[in-house]
Amino acid sequence: MPRRNYAPRYDMAVRLQDRIATYWALGPGNVARVAAYRLGLRLGLHPVLYCRGTEAPGPFFDPPSAAPIAGVTARPFDAAHITLFSRHTFPTNGIPDWHVNPFNGARADPTRPWHKIPDFDPRIGDIKTIWEPSRWAWLIPMAQAARQGSAADLLRINDWLADWTAKNPAYLGVNWKCGQEASIRVVHLAATALILGTEQTLCPALRAALTTHLRRIARSTGYAIGQANNHGISEAAALFIGGTWLARAGDRAGARWARQGRRLLENRVDTLIEPDGTFSQYSVIYHRLMLDICSSAELWRRRLSEPEFAPVLYKKCRAATLWLHAMIDPQSGDAPNIGANDGALVIPVSPAGYRDFRPSLDLAARLFCGRAALNDPGPWTEAALWFGLKTRDRPTLPEPGPAHFDQGGFHILRAGSARAILRYPRFRFRPSHADGLHLDFWTDGQNVLRDGGSFSYHSPADDLAHFSGTAAHNTAQFDDRDQMPRLGRFLFARWLRAEDVAWGDNWAAAAYRDGSGAYHHRHVTLRQGRLIVRDRIEGMADHAVIRWRLMPGAYQRAGQIVTGNGLKLRFSVGVDLALTTGQESRYYLDKSPLPVVEARISGDAEAKTEIVFGRDACNRDKSAARGAKMPRDADRVDL
Repeated sequence: MPRRNYAPRYDMAVRLQDRIATYWALGPGNVARVAAYRLGLRLGLHPVLYCRGTEAPGPFFDPPSAAPIAGVTARPFDAAHITLFSRHTFPTNGIPDWHVNPFNGARADPTRPWHKIPDFDPRIGDIKTIWEPSRWAWLIPMAQAARQGSAADLLRINDWLADWTAKNPAYLGVNWKCGQEASIRVVHLAATALILGTEQTLCPALRAALTTHLRRIARSTGYAIGQANNHGISEAAALFIGGTWLARAGDRAGARWARQGRRLLENRVDTLIEPDGTFSQYSVIYHRLMLDICSSAELWRRRLSEPEFAPVLYKKCRAATLWLHAMIDPQSGDAPNIGANDGALVIPVSPAGYRDFRPSLDLAARLFCGRAALNDPGPWTEAALWFGLKTRDRPTLPEPGPAHFDQGGFHILRAGSARAILRYPRFRFRPSHADGLHLDFWTDGQNVLRDGGSFSYHSPADDLAHFSGTAAHNTAQFDDRDQMPRLGRFLFARWLRAEDVAWGDNWAAAAYRDGSGAYHHRHVTLRQGRLIVRDRIEGMADHAVIRWRLMPGAYQRAGQIVTGNGLKLRFSVGVDLALTTGQESRYYLDKSPLPVVEARISGDAEAKTEIVFGRDACNRDKSAARGAKMPRDADRVDL
């Protein structure tokens, strides 16, 4: 009798076991909320399906009621073009087409009920390309110009809002599909009113728009809570902001929404922000989004003289502000590309760019810490002026030193202008990237060792696997697989758990053992001119690869040494080196090549990488370099 092959059935059993364990880690309550929401939509029973929109004619905003603001510059804006994700510019023909994906020309059906539109429709492409103009971030530069006296920009605000409302009937089309997208529109309406100084008035058209949006948001907050991410915070802030606005106009539903939003915002901030300030999404971009939304709610509360939020909100937002302060490079304003990067940038008041985090930091520092973020004034301080905050005689946040955010899994080492950020797995919430023991390194304002970003949430399988997978991070990859197996586009199983975590004044260490038994321990030491990394690798089936993703430039390898861009990387004997190219995505839907050093190891081993930077990289071993011959196996990359 032939022997039966049980391997497929065993694989299915393991996958089922992984799924059950992952759902338990997500939280049974969260899983139940998301499942109930999706089942309710499918059966046609969910209350969100029975919302009714409200419309009213007339302008959305009256002319500014206050004088122009001194010392600020309106953010540049070209009405003939729209810029998506702070990177890609397309013509508008006067007003954007709210239902077209400008990257491929595909057009979504504006008459289709939102709940019947799939998240990943191949006929449309990336749905975020349609959502992005409908977040209404363009309101901000228009409002700035209108506040400074431009009647044409006030007219444009009302024209664009009227056009969007007419072409996006209530709850039809892709732009009504997501409660968070509706929430960001409410946040931008409020920021517009604060800039114009018209927050005490409510035109009928604006009142109708707020009512229509809040009805959509209020009935799907269970799904937002179940996501345990920025959705719940954004939707709570929108309910609070829009609700208090309507309540001032005598709207009873507005008062109810305001109470719901306040409770939910306090709960979400307390739940999703760790005591050390780490946000649940383990992403610098999403951390900024969360802080910007919380800042918007607090600005609105202050302007309308509403009661303060619960003390825990201020405590957690203060910790989150200090977390971002520790991550930002003060020279460039940039920050590590760690975690998911979806191009999000709300309330873009400052002329500083997308990769400059200082405007968000400064606004949050003034609101939640009572301090300015930096000693020197610059574009990052303009948000305070636009929103009427005091800017004089403010103390600044103390300059950050070495920091250890152990509840979120981050060590930050510093030596002069150099800093190293070690990412290790503390996953109380779901990880979006397989980035255990990734190392980011910065010196003199430059990101020397880089993370990969996300590129697109609608990526082909290869891009999705690369950017969120282990190969796009400065860490070890075992046997060409990810550190955690995938259950779906945004979900990993067998979440890593940190072991042997320790740190001192100039060093940090952590380890993990993955679900297949492979073990990686990393010890990082940072001194002036030296970054030394020791990796202990055990348990691979065949091999492991340690990658170092370098900032673009010209590099060459000679034996166990890689040089270029003012750096010298030395590798211990016993690793097989290759200098190759990879991909990074610093902006959504934008990717570019970068040099990558790959150190291949066969069998259990300890590997040492020494990175020499600054003067030492240029001066050390000059005599040896003059007499050295290029080995036959030398590599060269120039990007």
